[in-house]
Amino acid sequence: MEADRSQPLRILLVEDEPLVAMAIEDSLETQNVGVVGPAATVAEALDLIAEGGIDAALLDVTLRGERVDSVADALSARDIPFVFTTGHGAAGLPRNHQDRPVLTKPFREIEMNDAIDRYFRGAV
Repeated sequence: MEADRSQPLRILLVEDEPLVAMAIEDSLETQNVGVVGPAATVAEALDLIAEGGIDAALLDVTLRGERVDSVADALSARDIPFVFTTGHGAAGLPRNHQDRPVLTKPFREIEMNDAIDRYFRGAV
């Protein structure tokens, strides 16, 4: 099945490293993706989720030393799909979300695009 890239996605980017966030944002924009954020703190991420208009999220596991469990819970409660981005492996994921997909940092642009197609656009 081919991914449908004709419809722009709005992806919440939750990342506290400015250079990493800029690189991801640049890559997303080339894939017909509107970037919401980036959110560098849990509070910013929760505010953006509350505003709505998000189709999916890329979610770093730790923001400035704070775990993103409440962000994952908020996304899940709204049935918004998300992929964790972390260098800590599956063991570092929030307990209630260990079954979620993970992009292991550092990841390549093609790996991110494949994850977006697979988990957000429904391509197999």
